[in-house]
Amino acid sequence: MANDSPRDQKTDLINHILDIELGWFLNVNPTITSECQRNPEAFKLMRGSNFVTWSKKTLTLYLEHLGDTQSQGRNLVREKYAKIQKLVPCQNSSPALNNNVEIQERWQREAREKYPLIFRRGDGAGFTWYLRCELDTYSPAVLESYLNDLKAASLEGRNLVIETYDRIAKKLGHSSLEEWHKTRESKE
Repeated sequence: MANDSPRDQKTDLINHILDIELGWFLNVNPTITSECQRNPEAFKLMRGSNFVTWSKKTLTLYLEHLGDTQSQGRNLVREKYAKIQKLVPCQNSSPALNNNVEIQERWQREAREKYPLIFRRGDGAGFTWYLRCELDTYSPAVLESYLNDLKAASLEGRNLVIETYDRIAKKLGHSSLEEWHKTRESKE
């Protein structure tokens, strides 16, 4: 008997998304094989921890988008990496994409300032380019819904980048992102 609680529905959506994305990811042949390709559980940890911050509506729209593109024989992960490697251009210049990037750049800066041993130092250009290339593969409906999620979180004073990494820290056996950072600090 299926449990229809919102949490279980959201978990099911995330698991379906991860199944599709992981299948695509394992079939991508980027110039440099990533650690996640050698460790699919790391891929699921990173992506799943991010998807938990998404609303059920956004997850539903994204899963529908993945299904649509999959039925067309497309692999959005391959497309994202082609964009990252500048083999194909990013096409989307919608305000929703740019606003998504702007909010997440701010959160990434805050995270780097607060947890410099967890988040790479630098200007964040790599993060921004990766994010822009990923968002460029989203449908307009997903971009708009995701932007609404980010705006709602911002209004609540939340930083979803920090929340995602706090979840990752806990799954790696730390009590929190703060504790993970202190552990790294003590090793320096």
